[in-house]
Amino acid sequence: MQLQQLLKSLELRNHAPTDQWNPPYCGEIPIHIDANGEWFYQNSRIKRKQLVKLFSSVLVVENDDYFLVTPAEKVKISVADAPFIITEWAAVTTVEPAVIQVTTNIGNQYPLSNDYPLVINDGVPYVQLEQGLRAKVHRNVYYQWVEQIAIETEAGDVVLNSGNSQFILGTI
Repeated sequence: MQLQQLLKSLELRNHAPTDQWNPPYCGEIPIHIDANGEWFYQNSRIKRKQLVKLFSSVLVVENDDYFLVTPAEKVKISVADAPFIITEWAAVTTVEPAVIQVTTNIGNQYPLSNDYPLVINDGVPYVQLEQGLRAKVHRNVYYQWVEQIAIETEAGDVVLNSGNSQFILGTI
């Protein structure tokens, strides 16, 4: 199985075609995503996972501002850090070389790759997703990577290999 086949098998169509819509801006609404990836409406946590998945499917970021975009309207929401959290990972060994598959707090899965790279911003690891969105790597996942699969290079970098891609986690 090749990486492209893996991408198809994961059904990465997690996002609506918001780039094809140009609705009018309709102001801000009281939806907030906190630093833990929890969604709130008027300071009340949105507990229905399917509703969060629906909202996340129309979430876009423009110049560090976050919007929910539908064919009829575009509304601004607030996001504390990243709208999603990487809460799980698995090594997919049915492909050569093995690929790290990450899962977000809403259940979307991505292969860690050049299309969905690991980036470090101010010492914090994120995975870059579609539409310019990103997911913060949960501390537990980060430490599992360091302990279980990261490799130290001669230059002192701690790297993570996924498929044919290599990502630097930090320097020792």
